[in-house]
Amino acid sequence: MKKFSEIYQGQAPESAYFCPGRVNLIGEHIDYNGGLVLPAAISLGITAHIRKNGTRFINLCSDHSEVITSLSIDALPDKTLHWTDYVVGVLHSLHKKELTLEGCDVYFTSTLPQGSGLSSSAALEVLSYYMFCHFFSGVAPERVAMALKCQQIENNFIGLNCGIMDQFASACGEENRLLLLDCRLLEWRTLPLPKDVAIVIADTTKRRTLTSGEYNRRRADCEEAVRLLKKFVPDIKSLRDVNLETFNQFASHLPEQVHKRARHVVEEIERTQLAIPLLENGDIQQFGRLLNECHASLRNLYEVSISELDVMVQVAQSLPGCYGARLTGAGFGGCTVNLVSIEKAEDFANQLSAGYEAKTGLHPEIYVCQSSRGATFI
Repeated sequence: MKKFSEIYQGQAPESAYFCPGRVNLIGEHIDYNGGLVLPAAISLGITAHIRKNGTRFINLCSDHSEVITSLSIDALPDKTLHWTDYVVGVLHSLHKKELTLEGCDVYFTSTLPQGSGLSSSAALEVLSYYMFCHFFSGVAPERVAMALKCQQIENNFIGLNCGIMDQFASACGEENRLLLLDCRLLEWRTLPLPKDVAIVIADTTKRRTLTSGEYNRRRADCEEAVRLLKKFVPDIKSLRDVNLETFNQFASHLPEQVHKRARHVVEEIERTQLAIPLLENGDIQQFGRLLNECHASLRNLYEVSISELDVMVQVAQSLPGCYGARLTGAGFGGCTVNLVSIEKAEDFANQLSAGYEAKTGLHPEIYVCQSSRGATFI
């Protein structure tokens, strides 16, 4: 790789690895509530090239910041306070696992727009974990265990109290399939997406920072709902344990904000369950309707949308060939996901871009994607 050689004094990389980002089709903000989610790993992702350098330092560099960060294997920092924290957290975890690390040079390149809701951080964690394990031991890590370990890194080292979905999708993705994951039991299977349907991702170019606290506050509201509902549903462990009928019976006992957050979760879990037979039967029209309902709920109840996301969704839903559209990811900016007739995907992308720019003055990035396999040696 030419850029690797330019940065690392003419040396060529020894190996390369790839890890996909993810898009979640239905089941948003459900993973940390123990419910079912339906993500897909996507063909956009992060690639890493690596070589041993014969030192006790691990050097990190990327295509968006060509400053080399050097980390001593013998004295790993607690935090670097920038993107390399996701790699540092992985290295700390692998040190505890007693993997023998050696000095190396690493260069990351990405086709994932940062801060867009496509889980670039989870992809970087999973990629780093897979790469260092495979490169230094010759053995690929078990995928579900790797996803759980990377979730712990995000929770405990980075400080974002996320669920398991993002890391799971990046670790366990399969080509041409969607992943149905039970976030409580960690049981999963794949579901088909009709071959004549494209997944179109539209980046609003508005960025968000989840660690600002809004994400953690949403999770705290859900936990408060569980605490209050225990008075009426003693066996409840998470909002997954309350069906819509029971929730409606006791919802009046919740404060307004907690009520709204919990209602989104309970109804979204029901939407995800409804989606399973629709996909199995190839009913993309009704599945798309669930996506539209999900966006309205995220906007009105969970309150994680912003005007740019709403405009993108409104324009998309008005265009020929669109089955459904909604924000994807945690919200507060980033991307929408759109299910579109594959024969109309190109026209859809052009019209969506033009319509969004006309209404906002912002030029979006539109990607027509396929589902991808999880982290891999390439």
